[in-house]
Amino acid sequence: NGFALGGGCEVAMMCDIIYAGEKAQFAQPEIALGTIPGAGGTQRLIRAVGKSKAMEMVLTGDRISAQEAEKAGLVSKVFPVDQLVDEAVKTAEKIAGFSKIAVSLCKEAVNTSQEMSLGEGMKFEKRFFHMTFGTNDRKEGMTAFVEKRKANWTDN
Repeated sequence: NGFALGGGCEVAMMCDIIYAGEKAQFAQPEIALGTIPGAGGTQRLIRAVGKSKAMEMVLTGDRISAQEAEKAGLVSKVFPVDQLVDEAVKTAEKIAGFSKIAVSLCKEAVNTSQEMSLGEGMKFEKRFFHMTFGTNDRKEGMTAFVEKRKANWTDN
């Protein structure tokens, strides 16, 4: 909640999920310093917002609001300042309540997708999907679903 400019924007883009306060601003202003982003700004930004918006941000150094960042796909959600941390914690607690194995595999599959073609990514995902069938957590999750109860994860 505030300014995520240059390296701050690049650090934010390293996160799995970005929530922003309604007054946050994002930019890659390195062009005004006679340099370019050096910690992934040109590489992660294009994947988040597309080529045209990334080029505009990198070549002009202009700031975008939290609302613009959400619309462009840079952030997941925008919250009022006084709710931002609570909402982030709520999401973190929800994720922490799932199977650690499944969460880890989901994160790796999504992150790896950025490095592969669609076909390669689909094969990678399918291997991970099949791998979960060898876990107790997958069995517990599906059993809990059928029995209409909360799953009791064992993380194995």
